[in-house]
Amino acid sequence: MKETKKIQSKREREQYVVSQMIELYCKKQHKSKNGALCKDCQELKDYAWQRSEKCPFMETKTFCSNCKVHCYKPAMREKIREVMRFSGPRMLFYHPMLAIRHLIESKWEKKNLDGSV
Repeated sequence: MKETKKIQSKREREQYVVSQMIELYCKKQHKSKNGALCKDCQELKDYAWQRSEKCPFMETKTFCSNCKVHCYKPAMREKIREVMRFSGPRMLFYHPMLAIRHLIESKWEKKNLDGSV
C-alpha cells in the first residue's frame, strides 16, 4: 500500500516537532550542547520516530494523546509526557510557528471530539 504525500508530510512534521521538543528538553534539562542528545533522549527520539513510522492512524489522528490505541510502552509514554510537559510551554519562545499551529490544531480537534463542529 502506497502512502500519500499528504500522510507522509504529516508524519514528517510530527517527527520534526517531537524531535524539536526532545532537543529543547535535553538542552535545558541535561545540558546537552550543539543539538547533540544524551543517550536517554536519543533513545526516546528514536522510539518516537519508530512509533510514528508504524502508526496506522496517521491519516486521521492529530495527536497521540488523543489516540484510542496507545502504542508507546508505559515507561516511554511517561518519558514523552515529561518532555512534552516541559517543552510544550517553551515552544512558543523557541519555535513559535510550531506552537501556534499546535494550539490551532488542538482547538480544532477538541471541537471535533466534542462533536460541536
